[in-house]
Amino acid sequence: MLAEKQSPFRQSLFAPEQFTITLELVPSRGGHSRAHERTLELAEKLACDPRIQAVSITENAGGQAALSPEVLGLEIQKMGLDVIVHFSSKDKNRNQMESLLFAWDRLGIRDLLVITGDYPQEGYQGFPKPVFDLGSVHVLDLISRMNRGNYGPERGRGPIRPTSFLMGVALSPFKRLESELLMQYAKLQRKAERGADYIITQVGYDARKFHEVIQYVRQHGLNLPVLGNVFIPNLTVATLMHTGKIPGCIITDALYAQIRSEAASPDKGKQARLLRGAKLLAILKGLGYAGAHLGGPGLSYADIDFLLASADSFAGNWQELVPEMHFWHQDGFYLYRDEAKTGLNSSEPAPCGEKSPGLQLNYRMAQLVHNLAFTPEAPLYPLGKKICLALEGGGLDNSLTHLEHVTKFLLFGCQNCGDCTLGDLAFVCPQSGCAKYLLNGPCGGSRDGWCEVYPGKKPCLYVRIYERLAAHGLPESMGQGFVPPRNWALNNTSSWLNFFRGLDHAAGDRSPGHGTGEKKESSSGS
Repeated sequence: MLAEKQSPFRQSLFAPEQFTITLELVPSRGGHSRAHERTLELAEKLACDPRIQAVSITENAGGQAALSPEVLGLEIQKMGLDVIVHFSSKDKNRNQMESLLFAWDRLGIRDLLVITGDYPQEGYQGFPKPVFDLGSVHVLDLISRMNRGNYGPERGRGPIRPTSFLMGVALSPFKRLESELLMQYAKLQRKAERGADYIITQVGYDARKFHEVIQYVRQHGLNLPVLGNVFIPNLTVATLMHTGKIPGCIITDALYAQIRSEAASPDKGKQARLLRGAKLLAILKGLGYAGAHLGGPGLSYADIDFLLASADSFAGNWQELVPEMHFWHQDGFYLYRDEAKTGLNSSEPAPCGEKSPGLQLNYRMAQLVHNLAFTPEAPLYPLGKKICLALEGGGLDNSLTHLEHVTKFLLFGCQNCGDCTLGDLAFVCPQSGCAKYLLNGPCGGSRDGWCEVYPGKKPCLYVRIYERLAAHGLPESMGQGFVPPRNWALNNTSSWLNFFRGLDHAAGDRSPGHGTGEKKESSSGS
């Protein structure tokens, strides 16, 4: 954890007796709009309210291009209000990320929410090329190195002055399926290992789910403050969330029916939605959350004041509000068994029962070949290495590359990246199977097991991985390890040759004296 936490937001977040309140702001399209001015007017009022510790500013929310968040952030910082800027791993490659981080550090923007980000939507002259060079776990690793000041020497450029970024991460506990939920928590473990400082949950309205997060964090010794998401939707946004048009945000059938009913009132249900948010806020405080992250379209300062004042009035009897905040799918999975007395969770884990259908012949055969040749202890490893080293620089290199690509394309949809991670990911290829090419766990956008980009058409890659692992005895270390980012210098080359020549991402694990504490198998695949 970072030593420098002197801002009011940082002081509040890490003070056990404090309940930190942040509010999410969404930059407008363009920097000279009336919407931008309204956001600044709201921020000016928030800056005078001691109940609000910071505002967070989204980066191209929903995949739509908008004003760059640091521009709005700098204007608000001048008002004396702390700013959390969303730093997504989309729309820029790793060099641009590094450059931007240096700039933000120079400008004094150092409180971040590190996320994968939404898939890009239509822009100038059609749809843009998706850029997911790094995943959020990679970005955490990059920033952690920058904070230690030891990133430069790896590239022969000399040391850099340590940065002092604070890194928040998102967690999506509102997942209907066991496979989706457990992979979310597995990714949280990786985020914690790579330097996450605090957690903000995604949007949902179920007290047991919020309790689940706190239980998991405590039981696994993560020691990270958690902010619960209290989002106040209008009917339009509630409809989008209910139908899955806003990835990761869940409004169940029962809650949506209630919101629609409330919308028939003279104020179109606004007060009812604010009171629901206030009750959730009181529950979060009672559960022991470090704070809450507020949000919602068109919220005025009067709305926020009413929300916070109402939450204070509910705080004394928050346990009685738990039954009202039970909006989850009837068949939705929980990590823990329920406790009838409180309406929350017991300490007993819920049974896990998902199994992958079929014999999974591809997986079994790939694992067999992997164990025969693609680990240093494998019986065919010495022979394979000898052959590949003998072929180096010869005319057969390209032939072997084509042979490998055709074989693995038929079996795994191989994209010929040259830095294969099949062995790390249950022999499912992230370059062809994940819209965001994620290597260390899923994004938060899947819904009912489907990829957020291809709902109903393409299963989430990590649901497939979980099913494979669960069918063969789920390893306890599912949330451990780290798969480095793809090395694009190896694109369209043979990962077999790169593996045996020590050029791929697993080379460090095979080098003498390697001692990072990370243990994982080599990954060149079958």
